[in-house]
Amino acid sequence: MTPREKAERIAALFRERRQIDVLPPELYPQSLDEGYAIRAAYEAIEAPRRGGVAGYKIAITTKVMQELCGIGEPCYGAIFGNEVHRGTARLKAADYCRLAIETEIAVRLGEDLPQCGDRDRVAAAVESCMAAIELIEDLRYDYKRLDGMALVAGNAWSAGIVLGPPVTDWRHRDLGALVGRLAINGREIGTGIGADALGHPLNALSWLANRRAAEGNPLRRGQVVMTGSLVATQYPVAGDRAVVTVDGLGSAELIVG
Repeated sequence: MTPREKAERIAALFRERRQIDVLPPELYPQSLDEGYAIRAAYEAIEAPRRGGVAGYKIAITTKVMQELCGIGEPCYGAIFGNEVHRGTARLKAADYCRLAIETEIAVRLGEDLPQCGDRDRVAAAVESCMAAIELIEDLRYDYKRLDGMALVAGNAWSAGIVLGPPVTDWRHRDLGALVGRLAINGREIGTGIGADALGHPLNALSWLANRRAAEGNPLRRGQVVMTGSLVATQYPVAGDRAVVTVDGLGSAELIVG
C-alpha cells in the first residue's frame, strides 16, 4: 500500500470519528520517513475540505513524551483553516470521537522562513504571539500503544485551535518564563511555563522551520504555529468551559456543548 493509499484510509478514520485502539497494522508506517510521507499525503487530501493549511502544530516537545513514543525529536501536523477559532469557540462534544485540549503559546509569522535558521532568526519572523488552546481528536487511541510513527501518520491528531488576541509587542516578554494556566469550569487544572516546550517556544519554532525547509516546504508568512503543550492533555465533555491564560498574552476559551 502506498503512502497516499494509507493516508486516504487514515483520513477516513478521522472523518468518520471511528474509535480505534491502535492504528490498523496495514496502515502503519514502516519508518518515520514513511510516516511523514503519509502525513504529507493526508494534508493534501484534507486541506481542500478543511479550508487550506493555516499553519502547523508541534507535538511531543518534552523528553518524557519522546521516550514514551519512541522518537528522539518532536513531530508536527497541519492546522486547517476552517478549524481556526478566535477568542471563544463553541463546539459540540458529539462532533468528536473524543475531544482533547492542550495549553499552548501560538505564534503568527510575519515573513517566510525559506532558509530556516536558529532561534534569533525565527524570532525576527514572528509577527505576534497569543495564548491558545489546541484541539485534538485522538479517536480514543490506547496511549500505552502509541508511538511517534503512528502519531505522525495521523497528522498529529490535529483538530483545530482557539487563538486569543494577538500580542505584537511580545518581544518585551520572556516567552520561556511566561506562565500558562488551564482552568475548566473555573477550577485550575494545571500550569506550565513556556520553557516546557523544548526549552523555549522559539526553540520549537526553530525546529519546525528547519524541518519544513529541509522538506522543501518552508513556513510561510501568515501561518500560525502551535509551539507545544504547557499543561497535561485534558478531555473536556459537554457542559465544560475551558480557559487557557498565558501571562502577558491574554486568554482563549472553549465552551463544549
